[in-house]
Amino acid sequence: MLKESTFLDQFAPYFSRINEELDKILDSKVSLIEEVGGHSLLGEGKRLRPLFFILSCQLCNYHESDVYPLSTVFECLHAASLLHDDVLDNASIRRGRSSANKIWGNSTAVLVGDFLFSKSSRIAVEKRHIEFLRVIADTAIRMTEGQMLELVNTHNWNITRREYVGIITSKTADLLSAACASGGIVAGANEADIQALKNFGLNMGIAFQIVDDVFDYTSTVEKSGKPTGNDLREGKITLPLIYTIAYLEEEERDRMEDMFKNGKASEKDYLRIIEFVQDNGAINKCRKDAQDYASRAETYLSLFPDSPIKESLLKLNQYLVNRSC
Repeated sequence: MLKESTFLDQFAPYFSRINEELDKILDSKVSLIEEVGGHSLLGEGKRLRPLFFILSCQLCNYHESDVYPLSTVFECLHAASLLHDDVLDNASIRRGRSSANKIWGNSTAVLVGDFLFSKSSRIAVEKRHIEFLRVIADTAIRMTEGQMLELVNTHNWNITRREYVGIITSKTADLLSAACASGGIVAGANEADIQALKNFGLNMGIAFQIVDDVFDYTSTVEKSGKPTGNDLREGKITLPLIYTIAYLEEEERDRMEDMFKNGKASEKDYLRIIEFVQDNGAINKCRKDAQDYASRAETYLSLFPDSPIKESLLKLNQYLVNRSC
Protein backbone atom coordinates (compact mmCIF):
# COMPACT_ATOMS: atom_id res chain seq x y z
CA MET A 1 0.00 0.00 0.00
CA LEU A 2 1.04 3.62 -0.58
CA LYS A 3 2.62 5.46 2.31
CA GLU A 4 0.02 7.24 4.43
CA SER A 5 1.06 10.76 3.45
CA THR A 6 1.10 9.88 -0.24
CA PHE A 7 -2.30 8.20 -0.06
CA LEU A 8 -3.96 11.08 1.78
CA ASP A 9 -2.46 13.69 -0.57
CA GLN A 10 -5.30 13.03 -2.99
CA PHE A 11 -7.69 14.54 -0.44
CA ALA A 12 -5.63 17.69 0.12
CA PRO A 13 -8.28 20.04 -1.35
CA TYR A 14 -10.82 18.66 1.12
CA PHE A 15 -8.45 19.02 4.06
CA SER A 16 -7.60 22.58 3.09
CA ARG A 17 -11.27 23.63 3.09
CA ILE A 18 -11.94 21.76 6.34
CA ASN A 19 -9.01 23.52 8.04
CA GLU A 20 -10.28 26.90 6.88
CA GLU A 21 -13.60 26.23 8.60
CA LEU A 22 -11.96 24.86 11.74
CA ASP A 23 -9.93 28.05 12.06
CA LYS A 24 -13.16 30.07 12.13
CA ILE A 25 -14.57 27.96 14.95
CA LEU A 26 -11.88 29.05 17.39
CA ASP A 27 -12.96 32.68 17.33
CA SER A 28 -13.47 33.59 20.99
CA LYS A 29 -13.24 36.64 23.24
CA VAL A 30 -11.06 34.52 25.53
CA SER A 31 -7.56 34.33 24.05
CA LEU A 32 -6.64 31.24 26.07
CA ILE A 33 -9.45 29.29 24.40
CA GLU A 34 -8.05 30.23 21.01
CA GLU A 35 -4.55 29.23 22.07
CA VAL A 36 -5.45 25.86 23.59
CA GLY A 37 -8.06 25.19 20.90
CA GLY A 38 -5.48 25.86 18.20
CA HIS A 39 -3.11 23.39 19.82
CA SER A 40 -5.80 20.72 20.10
CA LEU A 41 -8.00 21.28 17.07
CA LEU A 42 -5.52 22.52 14.48
CA GLY A 43 -2.67 20.13 15.29
CA GLU A 44 -1.63 16.94 13.56
CA GLY A 45 -5.06 15.31 13.19
CA LYS A 46 -5.86 13.68 9.86
CA ARG A 47 -9.37 15.24 9.57
CA LEU A 48 -10.81 11.85 8.61
CA ARG A 49 -14.17 12.30 10.34
CA PRO A 50 -15.03 15.52 8.47
CA LEU A 51 -13.78 13.90 5.27
CA PHE A 52 -16.08 10.90 5.69
CA PHE A 53 -19.03 13.23 6.25
CA ILE A 54 -18.29 15.23 3.10
CA LEU A 55 -17.72 12.14 0.94
CA SER A 56 -20.93 10.58 2.27
CA CYS A 57 -22.82 13.75 1.31
CA GLN A 58 -21.32 13.58 -2.16
CA LEU A 59 -22.07 9.87 -2.47
CA CYS A 60 -25.73 10.82 -1.98
CA ASN A 61 -25.44 13.60 -4.60
CA TYR A 62 -25.29 16.52 -2.18
CA HIS A 63 -22.62 19.04 -3.19
CA GLU A 64 -23.69 22.27 -1.45
CA SER A 65 -21.07 24.53 0.13
CA ASP A 66 -22.45 24.06 3.65
CA VAL A 67 -20.90 20.57 3.84
CA TYR A 68 -17.59 22.10 4.93
CA PRO A 69 -18.79 24.10 7.95
CA LEU A 70 -21.06 21.19 8.91
CA SER A 71 -18.13 18.76 8.68
CA THR A 72 -16.37 20.58 11.52
CA VAL A 73 -18.98 19.25 13.95
CA PHE A 74 -17.29 15.86 13.85
CA GLU A 75 -13.76 17.19 14.33
CA CYS A 76 -14.92 19.32 17.25
CA LEU A 77 -16.54 16.33 18.94
CA HIS A 78 -13.42 14.26 18.33
CA ALA A 79 -11.03 16.93 19.64
CA ALA A 80 -13.22 17.57 22.70
CA SER A 81 -13.28 13.87 23.55
CA LEU A 82 -9.48 13.70 23.28
CA LEU A 83 -9.06 16.67 25.60
CA HIS A 84 -11.28 15.05 28.20
CA ASP A 85 -9.71 11.62 27.64
CA ASP A 86 -6.22 12.97 28.27
CA VAL A 87 -7.35 14.47 31.57
CA LEU A 88 -8.94 11.18 32.65
CA ASP A 89 -5.77 9.28 31.71
CA ASN A 90 -3.39 11.93 33.05
CA ALA A 91 -1.73 11.72 29.64
CA SER A 92 1.26 13.89 28.84
CA ILE A 93 1.64 13.19 25.10
CA ARG A 94 -0.87 13.51 22.28
CA ARG A 95 0.05 13.07 18.61
CA GLY A 96 3.75 13.16 19.39
CA ARG A 97 3.78 16.37 21.40
CA SER A 98 2.78 17.58 24.85
CA SER A 99 -0.94 17.25 25.53
CA ALA A 100 -3.04 20.31 26.38
CA ASN A 101 -3.52 19.21 29.98
CA LYS A 102 0.23 18.81 30.37
CA ILE A 103 0.87 22.36 29.13
CA TRP A 104 -2.09 24.31 30.54
CA GLY A 105 -3.45 22.01 33.26
CA ASN A 106 -6.48 19.78 33.62
CA SER A 107 -9.02 22.53 34.33
CA THR A 108 -8.14 24.42 31.16
CA ALA A 109 -8.19 21.25 29.04
CA VAL A 110 -11.64 20.28 30.33
CA LEU A 111 -13.07 23.75 29.74
CA VAL A 112 -11.72 23.95 26.18
CA GLY A 113 -13.16 20.49 25.58
CA ASP A 114 -16.52 21.82 26.79
CA PHE A 115 -16.13 24.81 24.48
CA LEU A 116 -15.60 22.54 21.47
CA PHE A 117 -18.56 20.34 22.44
CA SER A 118 -20.71 23.48 22.65
CA LYS A 119 -19.42 24.73 19.31
CA SER A 120 -20.36 21.46 17.64
CA SER A 121 -23.90 21.76 19.03
CA ARG A 122 -24.19 25.37 17.86
CA ILE A 123 -23.15 24.45 14.31
CA ALA A 124 -25.61 21.55 14.25
CA VAL A 125 -28.44 23.79 15.49
CA GLU A 126 -27.74 26.37 12.79
CA LYS A 127 -28.40 23.72 10.14
CA ARG A 128 -32.00 23.58 11.42
CA HIS A 129 -32.23 19.90 10.61
CA ILE A 130 -33.77 18.07 13.56
CA GLU A 131 -32.57 14.59 12.53
CA PHE A 132 -29.00 15.79 12.03
CA LEU A 133 -29.10 17.47 15.45
CA ARG A 134 -30.53 14.33 17.05
CA VAL A 135 -27.72 12.19 15.64
CA ILE A 136 -25.07 14.59 16.94
CA ALA A 137 -26.65 14.73 20.42
CA ASP A 138 -27.05 10.94 20.62
CA THR A 139 -23.47 10.42 19.47
CA ALA A 140 -22.11 12.77 22.13
CA ILE A 141 -24.05 10.82 24.78
CA ARG A 142 -22.71 7.46 23.57
CA MET A 143 -19.14 8.78 23.42
CA THR A 144 -19.41 9.89 27.05
CA GLU A 145 -20.86 6.51 28.00
CA GLY A 146 -17.95 4.82 26.22
CA GLN A 147 -15.42 6.87 28.15
CA MET A 148 -17.22 6.02 31.39
CA LEU A 149 -17.25 2.30 30.56
CA GLU A 150 -13.55 2.45 29.79
CA LEU A 151 -12.95 4.16 33.15
CA VAL A 152 -15.07 1.61 35.02
CA ASN A 153 -13.08 -1.22 33.43
CA THR A 154 -9.64 0.20 34.27
CA HIS A 155 -7.37 -2.69 35.30
CA ASN A 156 -10.22 -5.17 34.77
CA TRP A 157 -8.32 -8.22 33.55
CA ASN A 158 -11.59 -10.15 33.33
CA ILE A 159 -13.05 -7.92 30.62
CA THR A 160 -14.40 -9.90 27.65
CA ARG A 161 -13.91 -9.29 23.96
CA ARG A 162 -17.60 -8.41 23.69
CA GLU A 163 -17.33 -5.81 26.45
CA TYR A 164 -14.23 -4.36 24.78
CA VAL A 165 -16.03 -4.05 21.44
CA GLY A 166 -18.90 -2.32 23.23
CA ILE A 167 -16.52 0.25 24.68
CA ILE A 168 -14.75 1.06 21.42
CA THR A 169 -18.07 1.15 19.57
CA SER A 170 -19.35 3.89 21.86
CA LYS A 171 -16.08 5.73 22.28
CA THR A 172 -14.77 5.65 18.71
CA ALA A 173 -16.89 3.88 16.11
CA ASP A 174 -20.14 5.72 16.81
CA LEU A 175 -18.59 9.05 15.77
CA LEU A 176 -17.39 7.67 12.44
CA SER A 177 -20.79 6.05 12.00
CA ALA A 178 -22.53 9.36 12.73
CA ALA A 179 -20.30 11.22 10.27
CA CYS A 180 -21.20 8.83 7.46
CA ALA A 181 -24.90 8.57 8.31
CA SER A 182 -25.19 12.35 8.67
CA GLY A 183 -23.92 12.74 5.13
CA GLY A 184 -26.96 10.80 3.96
CA ILE A 185 -29.27 12.69 6.32
CA VAL A 186 -28.13 16.13 5.14
CA ALA A 187 -28.38 14.94 1.53
CA GLY A 188 -31.99 13.84 2.04
CA ALA A 189 -31.18 10.22 1.17
CA ASN A 190 -33.65 7.41 1.75
CA GLU A 191 -33.64 5.41 4.97
CA ALA A 192 -31.92 2.38 3.42
CA ASP A 193 -28.98 4.47 2.18
CA ILE A 194 -28.65 6.28 5.51
CA GLN A 195 -28.63 2.95 7.36
CA ALA A 196 -26.03 1.55 4.95
CA LEU A 197 -23.76 4.54 5.57
CA LYS A 198 -24.29 4.21 9.31
CA ASN A 199 -23.27 0.53 9.25
CA PHE A 200 -20.34 1.27 6.96
CA GLY A 201 -18.97 3.85 9.40
CA LEU A 202 -19.67 1.70 12.45
CA ASN A 203 -17.73 -1.35 11.22
CA MET A 204 -14.96 0.82 9.82
CA GLY A 205 -14.70 2.59 13.18
CA ILE A 206 -14.37 -0.66 15.10
CA ALA A 207 -11.63 -1.79 12.71
CA PHE A 208 -9.90 1.58 13.12
CA GLN A 209 -9.80 1.33 16.93
CA ILE A 210 -8.60 -2.27 16.97
CA VAL A 211 -5.67 -1.25 14.78
CA ASP A 212 -5.01 1.73 17.07
CA ASP A 213 -4.91 -0.60 20.05
CA VAL A 214 -2.47 -2.89 18.24
CA PHE A 215 -0.14 0.08 17.76
CA ASP A 216 0.04 0.49 21.53
CA TYR A 217 2.07 -2.73 21.59
CA THR A 218 3.93 -2.45 18.28
CA SER A 219 4.63 1.20 17.52
CA THR A 220 6.82 3.99 18.91
CA VAL A 221 6.15 7.54 20.00
CA GLU A 222 7.77 8.76 16.76
CA LYS A 223 5.27 6.82 14.65
CA SER A 224 2.06 6.79 16.68
CA GLY A 225 2.53 9.83 18.90
CA LYS A 226 2.34 7.71 22.08
CA PRO A 227 4.90 5.59 23.95
CA THR A 228 4.76 1.81 23.49
CA GLY A 229 2.55 0.25 26.16
CA ASN A 230 0.85 3.55 27.01
CA ASP A 231 -2.62 1.98 27.30
CA LEU A 232 -1.26 -0.82 29.48
CA ARG A 233 0.33 1.70 31.84
CA GLU A 234 -3.00 3.54 32.08
CA GLY A 235 -4.79 0.31 32.97
CA LYS A 236 -6.68 -0.03 29.68
CA ILE A 237 -7.26 -3.68 28.83
CA THR A 238 -7.54 -3.69 25.04
CA LEU A 239 -7.95 -6.53 22.57
CA PRO A 240 -4.25 -7.52 22.22
CA LEU A 241 -4.04 -7.98 25.98
CA ILE A 242 -7.43 -9.71 26.18
CA TYR A 243 -6.21 -12.33 23.71
CA THR A 244 -2.94 -12.64 25.63
CA ILE A 245 -4.64 -13.06 29.01
CA ALA A 246 -6.50 -16.05 27.58
CA TYR A 247 -3.16 -17.90 27.47
CA LEU A 248 -2.53 -17.38 31.20
CA GLU A 249 -3.50 -19.71 34.00
CA GLU A 250 -6.09 -18.17 36.33
CA GLU A 251 -3.62 -17.91 39.21
CA GLU A 252 -1.04 -16.18 37.03
CA ARG A 253 -3.66 -13.81 35.61
CA ASP A 254 -4.86 -12.85 39.11
CA ARG A 255 -1.28 -12.30 40.25
CA MET A 256 -0.49 -10.03 37.34
CA GLU A 257 -3.75 -8.12 37.67
CA ASP A 258 -2.98 -7.39 41.31
CA MET A 259 0.58 -6.38 40.43
CA PHE A 260 -0.43 -3.88 37.73
CA LYS A 261 -3.57 -2.60 39.44
CA ASN A 262 -1.87 -1.84 42.74
CA GLY A 263 1.27 -0.23 41.38
CA LYS A 264 3.57 -3.14 42.16
CA ALA A 265 4.71 -3.60 38.55
CA SER A 266 8.21 -2.49 37.60
CA GLU A 267 9.32 -1.23 34.19
CA LYS A 268 10.68 -4.73 33.59
CA ASP A 269 7.19 -6.17 34.22
CA TYR A 270 5.64 -3.80 31.69
CA LEU A 271 8.23 -4.69 29.07
CA ARG A 272 7.68 -8.38 29.76
CA ILE A 273 3.93 -8.10 29.13
CA ILE A 274 4.49 -6.04 25.97
CA GLU A 275 6.89 -8.68 24.67
CA PHE A 276 4.46 -11.45 25.55
CA VAL A 277 1.67 -9.70 23.61
CA GLN A 278 3.98 -9.25 20.62
CA ASP A 279 5.11 -12.87 20.57
CA ASN A 280 2.01 -14.99 21.28
CA GLY A 281 0.01 -14.40 18.12
CA ALA A 282 -2.39 -11.85 19.63
CA ILE A 283 -1.30 -9.11 17.21
CA ASN A 284 -2.07 -11.18 14.12
CA LYS A 285 -5.38 -12.22 15.61
CA CYS A 286 -6.30 -8.57 16.22
CA ARG A 287 -5.31 -7.57 12.72
CA LYS A 288 -7.51 -10.33 11.31
CA ASP A 289 -10.42 -9.09 13.42
CA ALA A 290 -9.85 -5.57 12.13
CA GLN A 291 -9.77 -6.76 8.53
CA ASP A 292 -13.00 -8.70 9.08
CA TYR A 293 -14.74 -5.55 10.30
CA ALA A 294 -13.32 -3.54 7.38
CA SER A 295 -14.53 -6.18 4.92
CA ARG A 296 -17.97 -6.09 6.53
CA ALA A 297 -17.99 -2.31 6.24
CA GLU A 298 -17.28 -2.58 2.52
CA THR A 299 -20.37 -4.71 1.91
CA TYR A 300 -22.66 -1.90 3.06
CA LEU A 301 -21.59 0.32 0.18
CA SER A 302 -22.83 -2.23 -2.35
CA LEU A 303 -26.19 -0.39 -2.36
CA PHE A 304 -24.55 2.57 -4.07
CA PRO A 305 -23.62 2.69 -7.77
CA ASP A 306 -19.93 2.69 -8.65
CA SER A 307 -18.40 6.17 -8.73
CA PRO A 308 -15.11 7.93 -7.90
CA ILE A 309 -16.58 8.95 -4.50
CA LYS A 310 -17.55 5.38 -3.64
CA GLU A 311 -14.08 4.24 -4.67
CA SER A 312 -12.54 6.86 -2.37
CA LEU A 313 -14.61 5.62 0.56
CA LEU A 314 -13.61 2.03 -0.09
CA LYS A 315 -9.94 2.96 -0.32
CA LEU A 316 -10.13 4.98 2.89
CA ASN A 317 -11.71 2.01 4.62
CA GLN A 318 -8.75 -0.17 3.66
CA TYR A 319 -6.30 2.60 4.48
CA LEU A 320 -7.58 2.75 8.06
CA VAL A 321 -7.05 -0.96 8.62
CA ASN A 322 -3.69 -1.23 6.80
CA ARG A 323 -2.02 1.97 8.02
CA SER A 324 1.23 1.78 9.92
CA CYS A 325 0.50 4.57 12.42
